[in-house]
Amino acid sequence: MTAKTALITGASSGIGRHTAIALSKAGWNVVITARRQEALEETRDLCANSAACLLVAGDITQEGFVVGLFSQSIAKFGRLDLLFNNAGMSSPQKPIEEWTLDTFRKVVDVNLTAAFICTREAVRQFKKQSPQGGRIINNGSLSAHVPRPFSYAYTMSKHAIYGLTKCTSLDGRSHNIACTQIDIGNTATDMASRLGQGALQPDGRIVAEPMIDVEHVANMVVHVAGLPLDVTVLELNIMPTTVPYVGRG
Repeated sequence: MTAKTALITGASSGIGRHTAIALSKAGWNVVITARRQEALEETRDLCANSAACLLVAGDITQEGFVVGLFSQSIAKFGRLDLLFNNAGMSSPQKPIEEWTLDTFRKVVDVNLTAAFICTREAVRQFKKQSPQGGRIINNGSLSAHVPRPFSYAYTMSKHAIYGLTKCTSLDGRSHNIACTQIDIGNTATDMASRLGQGALQPDGRIVAEPMIDVEHVANMVVHVAGLPLDVTVLELNIMPTTVPYVGRG
């Protein structure tokens, strides 16, 4: 049986890296991409089968790079079965009047525009390959539903990802394309570690919030990725049991 192929963005660290490793251990071919070549090489070396791992470093906010990324993936492995839109960046916490348009656009480009471009290219491939179909998993956030204080660009981009997820699920279902959004809260990665040290609450307090191991997130992605395409998990979340999410603040 031919191994399935997954393309993972933001695979140089954190959730992307651990998901690439977990999928590799589960027997998948993996295509890993991010900006940092050396960090991607570290991810590749941690995978179960480095020969079944294609590394392509570059900027996924650039349309030309993404088109080439998908072409290289198909040339290497023949088809695509999963896109994990994982790459993202946080935004500075400050009142809206202190935001510059340039900072806003940088966050939206990484968190939303890149996911749109990658989704477009994945859907193109899913429709034309045989057998037709594939799965997309979008890394959302608890902020796709409720904001943290002073989090305009990040929260807006993650709300928009929820729209991308639902549009892809709707338009993809007649082409055997499934789409899931996984909303992750307080995972112990470099990007989110500050929350475990102290996070600003709506009432102004700084509170150290609980964290979960990133392996739980990676295992969840592997589980959803392994479902047959006639099964869709539209949305799910994974977070510490005691995180202040339901009734924040």
